Amino acid sequence: MFDLDAYCARIGYSGPRSATLATLRAIHALHPAAIPFENLDPLLGRPVSLEREAVAEKLLRQRRGGYCFEQNALLRAALEAMGFSVTGLSARVVWMAPPERPMGPRTHMLLRVDLDGDAYISDVGFGGFLLDAPLRLVADIEQATPTETLRLVRAGDGFRQQALIGGEWADTYLFTLDAQHPSDYMLGNWYTSTHPQSLFRNNLMLERRLPEVRIGLFNRKLTKRFGNGRVEQRILADATELIDTLVEDFAVTPPVETEAVFERLPGS
Repeated sequence: MFDLDAYCARIGYSGPRSATLATLRAIHALHPAAIPFENLDPLLGRPVSLEREAVAEKLLRQRRGGYCFEQNALLRAALEAMGFSVTGLSARVVWMAPPERPMGPRTHMLLRVDLDGDAYISDVGFGGFLLDAPLRLVADIEQATPTETLRLVRAGDGFRQQALIGGEWADTYLFTLDAQHPSDYMLGNWYTSTHPQSLFRNNLMLERRLPEVRIGLFNRKLTKRFGNGRVEQRILADATELIDTLVEDFAVTPPVETEAVFERLPGS
């Protein structure tokens, strides 16, 4: 049985628990502000379990973060407990990819939520560009979230999600509406968390989406992007600065001593 009370307390949600668009939007805004994207376990060579109880233990009771498979699995469990109709989907990530890079596998989890005759894409686990609102599953219309503008465009038998950045549309990922099974996510999670060349095995990545600022950490580079366009960046000098950032900016306590994390970072 999913502990919906613990989830609502974790994200700071005290509103109605009925399957409405208002509820979906409220939860979608609170989740990435409270539970950051982070890949500490894959970086440290620790297994990532997708069992529902293991995900709840880590993200709710240990107050850790997680990456897409964990984040959206947790969101799915919460939405279903509230009575939403949810279908798991998967995507091929093309975010920041050069044109010549070969197409990668489906290693990103996202959700389709059907509600009152409409369908929405819900995704609180896309590290690098966390979303704070669901998107209507409608092609070729600009959709404004509280902090961003996005759109879905047709791509073969699926969709291409794009974000408006600096006046230009940037691709984030490609997905179809094929429902995914737990075994599909198990395979993607195993590859992402264990393959020697996986981005998540070789780099530290954290992101938190607060209403007023997007905070991101890539290895030792900390970036804060504010709603007014101001950007702050700095390079973390040592493990002490890393633990301060994890605790203060991301509200995360690492599972091991911070020195062990810092030693894994490129250039350290």
